[in-house]
Amino acid sequence: MKTSNALLFILVLLYINASTEWPTHTVCKEDNLEIHYKSCDPEQDFAFSIDRCSDITTHTFNIRAAMVLRHSIEELYVKLDMIINGRTVLTYSEMLCGLGHSKLIFCGKKKGERLYYEGPVTLGIKEIPQGDYTLSAKLTNQDHVTVACADFTVKNYLDY
Repeated sequence: MKTSNALLFILVLLYINASTEWPTHTVCKEDNLEIHYKSCDPEQDFAFSIDRCSDITTHTFNIRAAMVLRHSIEELYVKLDMIINGRTVLTYSEMLCGLGHSKLIFCGKKKGERLYYEGPVTLGIKEIPQGDYTLSAKLTNQDHVTVACADFTVKNYLDY
């Protein structure tokens, strides 16, 4: 009887693990601008929010972000893809952390540490492209392992 209970428990855990999909989170939503995201890392979700969508179009705006690191960050790379109608129309990549090259406060953090940031961010963009599209963001470390990954859905009908 104990063996069958243990087997049933393992099957339930495997089913839950195999069928779990991260929920879609709302970053912000206003009349003419909506931003949602879903983690594309099958093993980890994270928290991210912006006070007001309209703040993004200003030079600097406030965010909140949190996660627990599954991998250490000695080097950190970001790759962004803008996808419209299933086609990648723009790709951007940059090194964010490395020897003598640390743009972020959490460069050098170790596996298991909690990352939390609340404060200003400057993107250096003057406006968000209009339309419906996806921004796919992937952060990888020095071992080419995914640190965080998300697909952001943007619906922008703002008239600049």
